[in-house]
Amino acid sequence: MIVEILLISVSLAMDAFAVSIGKGLCTHKNTLKTALVCGLWFGAFQTIMPLLGYFLGTAISQFIQQCSGPVALVLLAIVGANMIREALSKKEEEALSCSLDSREMFMLAIATSIDALIVGVSYAALNVNIVLASIVIGVITFIICFTGAFIGNKIGTKWEKPSAIVGGIVLILIGIKACFFG
Repeated sequence: MIVEILLISVSLAMDAFAVSIGKGLCTHKNTLKTALVCGLWFGAFQTIMPLLGYFLGTAISQFIQQCSGPVALVLLAIVGANMIREALSKKEEEALSCSLDSREMFMLAIATSIDALIVGVSYAALNVNIVLASIVIGVITFIICFTGAFIGNKIGTKWEKPSAIVGGIVLILIGIKACFFG
């Protein structure tokens, strides 16, 4: 079962990884701080959400599955549109800043961890050791997102403003994918 938990952990971390790369794209200084913030926010939510899902149980699993896509779409579209708006409307040096605002990070963490909530519901039906599974999911997500911020920083220093726009578009596309294609 540990192999399956590891594979699920990597799968669950992919949306947060993409967001972490986007955050790293516009980081000029303090890449370590950006990497830690991304890793901690996304890792914490990927740890908490399976636990919540497990305790919610299978009674509401269909409702959660029906709502996860639209909720993710709305949250990611808001953040993505805001990134694009800031990149296009602010002065060059202001548009290139990488927001680690707790409100934005909270929205991103929820949007990228809704699938983990559903996994937690399924774990309740399978009698999985939820504490172990949640810890593994959180640690893997932390590592992947921490690394993603550094990757984004290395590829993004020359493409800052366009990267912010592309990052916003990617967030919106991830939301559309989650809403319409699961």
